[in-house]
Formats: sequence, C-alpha cells, structure tokens
Amino acid sequence: MHDHAPAAGLDLVLALPFALALVAYAVGVMLQRQRGRRWPWFRSAAWTAGVVVAAAGFVGPLGTDAHAGFVLHMWAHLMVGMVAPLLLLAGAPVTLALRSLHVDTARRLSRMLSSWPARVLTAPVPAAVLNVGGLWVLYSTPLFEAMQQNMLLHLVVMSHFLIAGYLFTAAIIPVDPAPHRAGYLTRAVVLLLALTAHGILAKSIYARAPLGVDVIEARSGAMLMFYAGDIVDAIIIVTLCAQWYRHGGRMLRRASATKPVADAA
Repeated sequence: MHDHAPAAGLDLVLALPFALALVAYAVGVMLQRQRGRRWPWFRSAAWTAGVVVAAAGFVGPLGTDAHAGFVLHMWAHLMVGMVAPLLLLAGAPVTLALRSLHVDTARRLSRMLSSWPARVLTAPVPAAVLNVGGLWVLYSTPLFEAMQQNMLLHLVVMSHFLIAGYLFTAAIIPVDPAPHRAGYLTRAVVLLLALTAHGILAKSIYARAPLGVDVIEARSGAMLMFYAGDIVDAIIIVTLCAQWYRHGGRMLRRASATKPVADAA
C-alpha cells in the first residue's frame, strides 16, 4: 500500500494538465454558445478523445507499464506521438481560442503565433526534424535505456513525443489559421521524406535492438511501429490530398469568376 500511494499521487499530478485542457476547451465552447455561435460537435469530440489518448500515455496502466517493456513503450509512443496529435489538431484549439478570448488577448496570441520562433517550429522541415529526428536519437543512442531508468527523463521524452507530433501534424495538414503556411507540394515532399525515415527507423530497430531491449521484443515493437504507424500516416495522406483538392477547386472557381471580367476588358 505504501508503494502504491506515491504512484497514485504522481498520477494525479500528471493528470492535472490534461484535465485543465478539457476544462479550458469546454469553457471556450460554452462561450461560443453564449454568443450565439455554433461550434462543431465533432471538433469537441476530437479534442476530448485526443486529450484522453494523450493522457493514457502518461497516466494509468499504460503510462506505468511503458517502463516494463519495449512493446508497451511503442504503444505509448504511437498513442502520444501520432494518434493524439491527429485528434487534438482536429479539435481546432487555436481557432476556438481566438474566437473565445478577449480581443486584446486574442491579438496577443495572434502576434505570438506570427512570431519567428512560431513560424520556424510550425514549418514542415523543422517540425519533421523534431518529430522523426527525435525518434532516431532516442532509439539509436543510449537515451532509450536511460529514459527507462529515469522517470523524469521518461516524462520529458513523452512530452516531446506529444509536442513534436502535434507540430508535425499541424505543419502538414493545418486546421487552425497559419499566417505562413507552406505550399502543398512542399508539405507533400516533407511528408514523403518523413514517412520514409520513419519506416527505415522501424526496420533498423527490427534489425538491431536498442540498448537494453531484448531482440524478440524489439522486433515486435518495430513491427507495431511500422504497421500501426502506417494507419495514422494513411489518414494524414488522405487528409492532405483532400485539402489540396479543395484548394485546387477554390482556385479554379476564382479563375472562372474573374475570366469573364478579363475578357470583357
């Protein structure tokens, strides 16, 4: 019982940021309703699911047992670094914040999002380097073995998974306003290179286990990383293609609308 008490207390502390994220989003939705604006229910559902999935990698059985084996760790990586960012992005939190905050606060947030650090971090190439490059550093160096032995380092790495995964997903298939959004061709090329690097990393883990990981378990985790990751990647690819298609349709309609004016002139 004495062993479980500190673990329960730590879970409560770790769960607090996720609970605050749910409360803040709910307050924003209520403010929209009070102002007579409708907020899509599916965005609220996506945000809630994203927060729950992300929290599962930090709190509860998976968050605790991720230290016990490589396969469980890989499950946590997939949920925190790939599934949760996709769901959180679908919740459009920046759009909700800009609509719900006071005008002055919303302007400050807008200026912060337009600052050069934000522009760099949300650009496709730096976001891909942070996301996929961080995975290469983790599994190709003694860092993985160190994080399995140090709770604080484990939390830092898992937080990196979540933040880097969100930045990468938002850079490739943005939902919220982005003042310096990269072109579709750039995003498609970066996505292709990132998926290739991710696949090569999974195969390298299969061929050579990270330090401190059993070979059989490493191969099981590598297969999970490769095949389950492909499912999330497929969703990102389809979403990017759909956004590109809609953008092309809008550009075509604009060109058709302005053509008669040009011909008349």
